[in-house]
Amino acid sequence: MAVREERDLALAVAVARRHYEQHQAKTDIAEALGISRFKVARLLDLAHEAGVVRIEIVEPDARDGRLSEDLRARFSLEHVLVAPISSTAPDVRAELGRAAAGLLGRVLRPDDVLGLPWSRAVHDMVYALEALPPVEIVQLSGALVGISEDSSSVDLVRRAGRMSGGGRRMFFAPLVMPDAAAAEAVRRDPAVSGTLAAADQVTVAVVGVGAWAPGQSTIYDAVDEDCRQRVSEAGVVGEAVGACFDARGELVRTCLSERLIALSPDQLRGIDRVVAVAHGEGKVEALRAAMTGDLINGLVTTYDTAQALLGRA
Repeated sequence: MAVREERDLALAVAVARRHYEQHQAKTDIAEALGISRFKVARLLDLAHEAGVVRIEIVEPDARDGRLSEDLRARFSLEHVLVAPISSTAPDVRAELGRAAAGLLGRVLRPDDVLGLPWSRAVHDMVYALEALPPVEIVQLSGALVGISEDSSSVDLVRRAGRMSGGGRRMFFAPLVMPDAAAAEAVRRDPAVSGTLAAADQVTVAVVGVGAWAPGQSTIYDAVDEDCRQRVSEAGVVGEAVGACFDARGELVRTCLSERLIALSPDQLRGIDRVVAVAHGEGKVEALRAAMTGDLINGLVTTYDTAQALLGRA
């Protein structure tokens, strides 16, 4: 392979990672790399031709509608959307984000109050939104420092708020504090306490669900090993906006509870419609528990995750 071809292929890999893994627009990639957007398009074509990028197309059919109805009946869910895509597909996050954005547009009414915490799944949904009714939006959690500079919970509420044109309640604070005393000091800030109190008025929330395991929960990955172990020993299998629960979906109070800057588990349970966006084999037990315990009553997921939740091969 010629030197120029090798250089172009290396650049194609970098462009493909930005576009497909980091969900950057072609114009943003062009600006960041100092090349034209036409060059970006050609490099993406090269990535496909060289086998660097492989796209899986799963044809939608009645199977996905049946899975949605079966999940709805099995777990008494109010809203279900099973996307016709595998959890292992390279663009699964973007696809689920678009699916969740579409569902939210159908679920929201003008008199609703929308709650948004930080999670990767919520980020993907917000960045896929094209329109929202004029609803008020309330931030439900602080930000996880170091996860993504352009994806804080404040950024998500601002972006969704610009689209809706309704009111916004926000605060600047981390999600996880070093200890209970530091968290209590942050909660005394009027912006924090006022916004978290406004979570009582939220009628629709979109959340991620994390399994209490490495790589399956951003909170798990953010805390120290001692805390992880103590939460595990308390019987926790998963969390949603930091609300920990066991295999039956019962809320569990842990050493982590006093360290979080987020709405309380009781506030989460009090929201009328809580839609989770999550997928993958590692999250099946946590999702099943969250649905069984009525912590969530809506779900956007992939077809293979839906099959696993229903106990099907």
